[in-house]
Amino acid sequence: MRDFAGAPGTLTGLALRLSQCVFAAGSIAAMTTTTNFFNSTSFCYLIASMGLQIIWSFGLTLLDAYALVRKKTLHNTVLLSLFVVGDWVTAILSLAAASASAGIAVLYFHDLGSCSFVRECQKYQMSVALAFFSWITTAISSLIMLWLFAAARKCRFRRRNTEQLNSLQYARQGNQARHWFDIYAEMGTQSS
Repeated sequence: MRDFAGAPGTLTGLALRLSQCVFAAGSIAAMTTTTNFFNSTSFCYLIASMGLQIIWSFGLTLLDAYALVRKKTLHNTVLLSLFVVGDWVTAILSLAAASASAGIAVLYFHDLGSCSFVRECQKYQMSVALAFFSWITTAISSLIMLWLFAAARKCRFRRRNTEQLNSLQYARQGNQARHWFDIYAEMGTQSS
C-alpha cells in the first residue's frame, strides 16, 4: 500500500501536490496580470479558491517531501481523514470557481460578440484552463485519498476482528484444556 501511486509520502504523491500548486499559481498569475478582473465576482472567487489551493497543496507538498526524506509512511487513519476532507473541499471549491470563471470567459469571448480587450480575454481563458488543470490534479488526489482511507479503515477493522477472533479461540482452547484436565483429574481420583 505504501508504493501506491499518488499516496502521501511517495514521489508521485509529491508530483501531484506540486502540480496542484503550480497550476493554481499559474491561474492566479494569469488572472492578476489583467486590469479588470476585479469587476467580476467569479474571477475574484477564482483567485480566492486558487489561493486556498496553493496553501493546502504547498503544505502537503512539504509534508510529502519530509516523508520522502525520512522514509516515513503517512497512512495513519487520522492523517488520511484530514487529507480526504481537505482534498474534497478544495476540489469542490476549485471546480466551482473554474466553472463560474469559464462561464464569464465564454460570455466575454463568444456571447457578447467580440472581446474588446482581446489580450485580457486570452489571459482569462488561460487562467480558467490552469484552474481546471489544478482541479483535475486535486480530484485525482482526493479520489486516491478516499480509496486509501477506505482501505486503511477496512484493514484496521479486519485486524481488530482477527484479534478478537484469536482471543476467542485462545479462550476456547484454554477452556477445552481445563475441561480435559478436569476429566483427567476426575479419572485419577476415581481410580485411586
